[in-house]
Amino acid sequence: MAMPAPFPQQMAVVGPQYCAPYPVDLTVTRKAISLTDGDFAVTDANGNVIMKVRGKLLSLRDRRVLLDAAGNPIISMQQKIFSAHRRWQAYRGDSSNSEHLLFSVKKSSLLQFKTHLDVFLAANTSESTCDFNIKGSYFERACTIFHGSSNNVIVAQMKKHHTLQSIALGKDTFGVTVYPYVDYAFIVALIVILDEINKDRDDDD
Repeated sequence: MAMPAPFPQQMAVVGPQYCAPYPVDLTVTRKAISLTDGDFAVTDANGNVIMKVRGKLLSLRDRRVLLDAAGNPIISMQQKIFSAHRRWQAYRGDSSNSEHLLFSVKKSSLLQFKTHLDVFLAANTSESTCDFNIKGSYFERACTIFHGSSNNVIVAQMKKHHTLQSIALGKDTFGVTVYPYVDYAFIVALIVILDEINKDRDDDD
């Protein structure tokens, strides 16, 4: 049976300021129609917007930037060109320089009926085993993020929120619980990439 992440110290992928010693509940809202092709808003338990995601206008279509509430770039994400497994790479700030690579995400296999993604931190150059993995059903918005390659240690969970307001406004809303000492900026970036990869499920992989 999977257990919440028992991390006595911060697991800071982006930075220690995004690691809390308690579970962090976030709400992620994706607008159905957006000028920037896929805007997200991330709110905390009190309804305050703490992060936003925007696409790059007049730039590569498959590029997203995670911003803090003040509009400062935290992580930039872009799909690797000619990648068979829909690999996405995430960089610190608004960079795309390999020196600033934080992590990469790819489908664990080309043909998938359920969501299964592998996550590799930048230091894991051999990629013989993944540092994190994501499993679940994206279309049901029920996914779990695990530490390592097994299903033994949970670091975050995502589930769908069905509200009349979100349906009326044409928005897709889901909740995310990030376990203690886990970098929630990293988790939000994983969910954005998960959304992008699943947009392409009907394409030829």
